[in-house]
This record gives sequence, structure tokens and C-alpha cells, in this order.
Amino acid sequence: MMVPAALLLLGALTAVFAPRLLARADWADREPVVALWVWQCVVAAVLLCCALSMALSAAAAWTAVRGPLFAPAPRGVVEAYALGAGGSWAAVTAVALACGGAWTGAMLAAEIALARRQRRRREAEILRRAPLLPGEEPGADRLVVVEGERPDAWWLPGSAPRLVITTAALRRLKGRQVDAVVAHEQGHARARHDWLLRCSAALAGGFPRVPVFAAFRAEMHRLVELAADDTASRRHGRLTTALALVGLNEDRGVFGPCPAPEDHVPQRVHRLLAPPDRLTPARRLRLTACAALLPALPVLVAFVPGLRALG
Repeated sequence: MMVPAALLLLGALTAVFAPRLLARADWADREPVVALWVWQCVVAAVLLCCALSMALSAAAAWTAVRGPLFAPAPRGVVEAYALGAGGSWAAVTAVALACGGAWTGAMLAAEIALARRQRRRREAEILRRAPLLPGEEPGADRLVVVEGERPDAWWLPGSAPRLVITTAALRRLKGRQVDAVVAHEQGHARARHDWLLRCSAALAGGFPRVPVFAAFRAEMHRLVELAADDTASRRHGRLTTALALVGLNEDRGVFGPCPAPEDHVPQRVHRLLAPPDRLTPARRLRLTACAALLPALPVLVAFVPGLRALG
């Protein structure tokens, strides 16, 4: 039972210290795409620690699990894991982790169902505000203009994703600012940011007392916007993108003396107007490679006794 315990300890240390290290990092806002990758690797490492610990604990508790799991392994490898020394703790650990996995799956399914309901509701609202013309098929247009007094634009995901923009936004935005808004929303769609947001919401909603999942959700909401801002600014310029962002949000009170703490629009505009220096390609590569090692570490810990036995 040493390996399952070591995996749980590794997962706990990763969940505690990785968010703190990332919070102190000064490069996340400079490289939001790299930061998104690092956060995904951190969460994947934590989940992988739990999954591997559950599998080995179940193998120690029940022969029915141990047989299929270690069927191709030599006898010396099975003995190296000392699976018979787990006692009742192995069954308790396996059941607790299995319940956590089932709860995670249930929360993710609930998020997917919520996303579908929201998409159907928005599609019905769009159809009401922009009815189809004779001979026009639903979802045929990638760009939908709807009547609205508030400047707004959003990407509607689905089998036929569409960009929705209000007439107030078209009246307020000038020239290439509309193109910058389109590029911003296309950046969300190409990177499938909606899935990142749903997964982070499922984990944070299912385990509200686990700080790493709450931090994951908060950072996903912030970083996906920064990444989409960079996509738009590379095509249409930082000033144009910043002006489009101001035009869409100036009526919401986010630039007032008391903006909502969770609203990052002022910081996004300041970042566009005074862009920080990007990291060098070598450092970006190092960060990407080091983050990829995080999910590999639990696998290595799980295989250490077997590799020693074979060696």
C-alpha cells in the first residue's frame, strides 16, 4: 500500500503548491496560452494521482480487480507492490476515490446538460429576435445580427457554431473594431475554450473545498479571454482590439470607480495598450515541456516497484 499512499501524497502536494507557484509567476499574463497548458497539466496530474491510487488500492483489496490489472505482469512484479498488505484501508481508499470519480463524472454530465439547455434557449431567443427569411435554413449563416440596445457579441457553440452580434454593437464599433471582435470570438471557438470552462466549472462545483479546482476555474475564465485578445490583436492590432473591448463594455460600469472584482475588462484593456514583453521561445518551450512532465510523474511513481522488480 506504499504506492497508493505515495500517489495520494503526490496529488495533495501538487494540488496545494502548484496553484501557489502559478499565482506568483510573472509570466502567465504574458503567455496565456502557455499558462492554460500548465494549468491543464496540473489538474491532469492531480486527477491521474487519484485514478492510479484508486486502481492500485482496488487491486490490493479485491482479487477480482488484481487479476485483470496484473494479468500480463510476472509474479515478481506483483509481489513488488505488496498488494496483500493493504488490509481494510485499501478497500476504504478505493471506494472513496471511486465515489469521487463518479461524482466528477456526474458533475461533468450536469455541465454538459446545462450547456445544451443554454444553447437551445439562446438559439430560440436568436430565432425570435432574428426570424428566418423564406427559404433560409436554421444555422446556415455563421454571422447573425440581432436587434439589441446593448452592445454585445458572443460565440454560440454547437454543431453549426455562429457569431451573434447586436445592432447596438455594429452602431458603436467603427471600422476594423468589428473584425477584431469577430477574431476574438473565433479564437475562443478554435481553441474550444467552452470545453475548458465547462470542465473547470464541473470540478470546482463538484469539489468546492479543493482550492486547486477553484483556482483552475478562476484562471480559465481569465486566461481564455487574454488568449482570445491576443488572437484578435495579432490580426487587427492592439489599439483596435482595445477600442472594441471598451466599446462593448463601457455601458456596463466596469470602468467606473468601483468595478466588480471578478471583472477583468480594465486589466485586459491596459494589457492591450501597454503589452508586456513576451517570453523567449526557449523559455516557452521549457515551460511547456516541464508542464508535460507533471502528468507523467504519477505514472512513473506507479511503475517504480514494477520497474525495480524487472531490473
